[in-house]
Amino acid sequence: MMRRRIGACVLAGLLAGLAPVAGAPGAASISVDDLKTWLTYIASDELQGRDTYSAGLGLAAGYIQEHLRRFGAEPDGDPGQYLQAVRVLGVKATSRSSVTVKVGTETRTFKDGEGVTFPRNAGATRTFTVDRVEFAGYGLDVPAANHMDYRGKDVTDAVVIFLGASGPRGVERSTYGRVFAGRNRYATDQKRAAASIGPEGSVAGRGRGAGADRGPGRGRGASTPDFTTAQRLDRQAAPSLTASDAFFTFLFSRSNAKYEDLTRMAKARGALPSFRLDGVSITFDIDVSYEVVRTQLTHNVVAVIEGGDPRLKHTYVAFGAHYDHVGYSDGQPGGRPPGRVASDASADRIWNGADDDGSGTVALMALAKAFAEGPRPKRSLLFVWHAGEERGLLGSRYFADYPTVPMENIVAQLNVDMIGRNRDDKPEESNTVYLVGSDRISSELHEINREANRALVSPLTLDYEMNDPADLEQLYYRSDHDSYAATGIPVIFFTSGLHADYHANTDEVSKIEFEKLASITRLVYETGWRVANLDHAPARDNKGPRAGRETR
Repeated sequence: MMRRRIGACVLAGLLAGLAPVAGAPGAASISVDDLKTWLTYIASDELQGRDTYSAGLGLAAGYIQEHLRRFGAEPDGDPGQYLQAVRVLGVKATSRSSVTVKVGTETRTFKDGEGVTFPRNAGATRTFTVDRVEFAGYGLDVPAANHMDYRGKDVTDAVVIFLGASGPRGVERSTYGRVFAGRNRYATDQKRAAASIGPEGSVAGRGRGAGADRGPGRGRGASTPDFTTAQRLDRQAAPSLTASDAFFTFLFSRSNAKYEDLTRMAKARGALPSFRLDGVSITFDIDVSYEVVRTQLTHNVVAVIEGGDPRLKHTYVAFGAHYDHVGYSDGQPGGRPPGRVASDASADRIWNGADDDGSGTVALMALAKAFAEGPRPKRSLLFVWHAGEERGLLGSRYFADYPTVPMENIVAQLNVDMIGRNRDDKPEESNTVYLVGSDRISSELHEINREANRALVSPLTLDYEMNDPADLEQLYYRSDHDSYAATGIPVIFFTSGLHADYHANTDEVSKIEFEKLASITRLVYETGWRVANLDHAPARDNKGPRAGRETR
């Protein structure tokens, strides 16, 4: 029965002039013609660059909805609608937070703004004590530079301390700037630390879902937000602090390695030790009042295709892309363009975002069509076109906190962002897709994806370079899959990499490699089909990441 169905799909694809695809039924319906037609509109000047709060993004949402109705996909946004309203809050914060450090029998309390600085969006009010404090040198894992501060070190549920603004010799900030800026996030998100504390100036300005982050009392007026977020204000967040010399001097006061010696070594960019601070505990008292001073609205587009198994149809494989881009320039003297202006296109005022992420937007449309018109897998399929990715993952952050299906019922999330070009426009990249995060939460999901690729008539080259924790671009944190991974959902991020037109006004439809776009979309379909028919959810063994390894 299944063989006949697959054969029929391949025959139908051949008759329609499509590439035959082995494996999952329905993949052959993913056509270059559809992708080209849809992207020509999505990335047209009419949509004005699809900025987050623009009429152009509304036109894109309407276009996607119109096709979902034709496909027969059910609306799953706000009740009875494809649209889910995303409320983006501008917030003023009043902090009374503090950190109390106990060293032996001595204790000292450091208030926010007086020895320590909390992020303005510090999360829910709570107090907790951590009895294990680990010094992790520079707090950097950079395998490419043969520098691993966490090698052999388990910091799960500990407070991680790191120093050194310039980093060690051989690890240059000019090259690894994003890795330096994400040291706190790496400690808490990847190494599962309870909190992280670094030197002043070491924490990136953006936290999860935060559009601005200033220290206490640094706002510009009563109605000026301290930060912008689409997330719940009462959610718990792992503290990521910066601290002064006075804090660190007391913290290391009973240690064999004194703070003055460590800072001298760090300034010389020499090797730093790694050790536990014995007899030290830290209590975090997070106490912040939030006042919403501004609310802006944008919309996710959400649809569901119900699965065919009575037991499993209440669980979901989620597919995601962002359909926004950065907008257009009004051309006023002194006005700041929303992105880079290419030297050969200075008169072009619209950032069309054909690859970023028009390619992912139409790929998701093709996936919805293929699943809606083909055989139904056992699980249901959830499709989310996220808004506001370019402004800090706003739509996906909001969906994670206000989901339209229970997050615990999502067994995997497959995200597509920039899948229509070759990395740096290199011809030798024509068959390559980069996979990020595939084994970080579930190594089983990683293997399913590899099997799915082998099932294609023309398998792609799977490259895991960007899954390296020291990836220069830190792509694991920069697209919407991160919002799902933060809740523990296994993810795969599919991308074909960056190129010279990234965030430039020359990211045009004419430069899209549509055959490649179709091939990657079929791989996503094949992977989703297999996960949707598993009799169990992919195991969450958290063994990743596949750092820098490739499959050729």
